[in-house]
Amino acid sequence: MGGPKALVRDEAGVPWVVRAVEVLRSGGCPSVAVVVGAAADEVMPLLDGLDVAIVSSPEWETGMAASLRSGLAFAETTSASAVLVHLVDLLDTGDAVIRRVLAAVDDAPSALARAGYDGKAGHPVLIGRSHWAAAAEAAYGDRGAGPYLTAAGCPLIECGDLASGNDRDHR
Repeated sequence: MGGPKALVRDEAGVPWVVRAVEVLRSGGCPSVAVVVGAAADEVMPLLDGLDVAIVSSPEWETGMAASLRSGLAFAETTSASAVLVHLVDLLDTGDAVIRRVLAAVDDAPSALARAGYDGKAGHPVLIGRSHWAAAAEAAYGDRGAGPYLTAAGCPLIECGDLASGNDRDHR
């Protein structure tokens, strides 16, 4: 993309990071934490007034797994029993996808659920507290917790009728 995706703006001029927060909220997430790494000083002002927790990922340069680990470490400091992991570059993934994944399982500490698109695993991913340490440990470099989720039997919640699940890598 030529820079941090959080700063990219959609056709209406809305930064992708703001759009992602809005989708999570309208999809049913009562609280939202945004993990920032690259260009954090530019991203954070975009979040002013959105009532989100801002989580720093100081090792962001090592790959996307650092952001997941930072987010899960932050979640450990809260009373949350589960987290929903979403990405800023899933532009056609709207609140209906968020609602479907959240409705598929409860938010118990043992919960696991992952959006699927025509049978292919994607995001968002619901991860219960009892899985956070193992998911963080499995995440390395630009590989997220996918191998752990598969081994743990994380069910795919089909959302291909709602979105493509494709991330956006080009303008």
